[in-house]
Amino acid sequence: MNSASQPPSMQTERLSLNYGKKPAFTDVSLAIASGSITALIGPSGCGKTSFLTCLNRLAELTPSYQISGRILLGEQDVQALDTISLRRRVGMLFQKPNPFPLSIIRNIEFPLREHGVKKRDEIDRRVEDVLRDVGLWDEVKDRLSASAFSLSGGQQQRLCLARALALKPEVLLMDEPCSALDPISSEAVEDLITSMRGRYTLLVVTHNLAQAKRIADDVALFWVAEGSGQLIESGSVNQVFEAPQHPLTAAYVNGRRG
Repeated sequence: MNSASQPPSMQTERLSLNYGKKPAFTDVSLAIASGSITALIGPSGCGKTSFLTCLNRLAELTPSYQISGRILLGEQDVQALDTISLRRRVGMLFQKPNPFPLSIIRNIEFPLREHGVKKRDEIDRRVEDVLRDVGLWDEVKDRLSASAFSLSGGQQQRLCLARALALKPEVLLMDEPCSALDPISSEAVEDLITSMRGRYTLLVVTHNLAQAKRIADDVALFWVAEGSGQLIESGSVNQVFEAPQHPLTAAYVNGRRG
């Protein structure tokens, strides 16, 4: 995919976030192409996850947060949207699997009912569709009433992904979705991520540069400068890894910094 030719699905304009007097990141302007996979890379503490949580307004759950700049979903300012509809359109997968303490089927049924899907046949169809989408259906179809906690870590992460997909989001935010998984489960989740290219817009925070190269169309490098997270460089995965424009980018992707 040549993501530069795609219209932005989301974009930020001079976005800054502070927690009290402590800046998380400052002046980040980034366009995320529709249907693309964008990897957010950089050392710990440079604002990647904080940036991600601003995009569906989860950052607002921290009482001391202060935000400036704009976030656009298509042409809509996300601050003008109610958070329930925003988080349906912009889903999130966290670093550690976080299934609800419910059965496998209820993990997907619950958000569907919360968002107005009430008909049993429609719920059953959506449950099967998303479990097939994440490669779980054949593994769990005979035990849908079992606890979600009876699943392995990799299966739990795929269930959480299915739960997000059930609401038919436009954008999926992923905060190190493979870091808590074993290598085999990590490979399965990576394969799922790449299979969603073109159907969803994905932003993936990762510390794994090899993973970023494998899965991403575009890459954005964050760094701490002057006490705040900064966007140092962004571009196609080939440009950032093979012909970086900033010395910090070159040092980081070649293992000399970070």
